[in-house]
Amino acid sequence: MQLTADDLTVERGGRRVLEGVGVKLGPGEAMVVTGPNGAGKSTLLRALAGLLPLAQGRISVEGGDGERTAAEHMHFLGHLDGVKGALTARENIAFWADFLGGDSTATETALEAVGLGHAADLPAGTLSAGQKRRLSLARLAVARRDIWLLDEPATALDTDGLDRLASLVEIHRAAGGLVVAATHADLGWAMTKRMVLGRAV
Repeated sequence: MQLTADDLTVERGGRRVLEGVGVKLGPGEAMVVTGPNGAGKSTLLRALAGLLPLAQGRISVEGGDGERTAAEHMHFLGHLDGVKGALTARENIAFWADFLGGDSTATETALEAVGLGHAADLPAGTLSAGQKRRLSLARLAVARRDIWLLDEPATALDTDGLDRLASLVEIHRAAGGLVVAATHADLGWAMTKRMVLGRAV
């Protein structure tokens, strides 16, 4: 699996947020994207996920399932958790497994992986901010996607949560998966490429 993005240019609200950005990742590689607020970190991830139109440039995925589009090879995890408060933690993950065509039998394993096994039957709306972030991360484990696009994945996580995130990423990379993470935090991942986007205009 290889992700290549050439000369990405994205315009939002009448201004050019990204211009001439390139990304190239192969199996097991990860890139951390940093920069100040408004520099285009989230915009880059959303563009890679196919959620924003490109003013110019090209995104390609090679070596994946020929029946899937580039976007269908990707997990996009936004800076908002996407948690349904009225559903339990278990029901939230079962929903995502079903929606993404994943394995609903992996729900318990996914919750344990992020340290939420004890909270499986609690309404998600009662969870702390850090627990909601963990719940959001758990969806990565129930539906296989080769490319993870993570927007501020460390938000609200404590030390244990950060360790569990690093473990998920390490397992994913060991299986040949790719990761692009936009962050203000030092994630401490080993052997990671870095991109620094310029200051906002």
